[in-house]
Amino acid sequence: MINFIVWLIIGGIIGWLASIIMKRDGQQGIFMNIIVGIVGAFLGGWLGGLLLGQSANINNSGLSVTSFVVSLIGAVILLAIVNMFTRGRAR
Repeated sequence: MINFIVWLIIGGIIGWLASIIMKRDGQQGIFMNIIVGIVGAFLGGWLGGLLLGQSANINNSGLSVTSFVVSLIGAVILLAIVNMFTRGRAR
């Protein structure tokens, strides 16, 4: 149960940082930040596994600086994709 709460908090922080980077912070609330952070973590881990090999899959490595950065990159990519559909272009 504690791990689930920790991942929600970290997902919220990652989503919030990604929304600041992509200048969408005023458009989404805390729940959307959590969703973007968690989905971004999976997206970043999946892309990292594809680009760097299966041994680099971040989704199963636990909490580390590397997993945080890869999750943040995944969340930024996710918001760029959302921007393309909502605004017609990515920033």
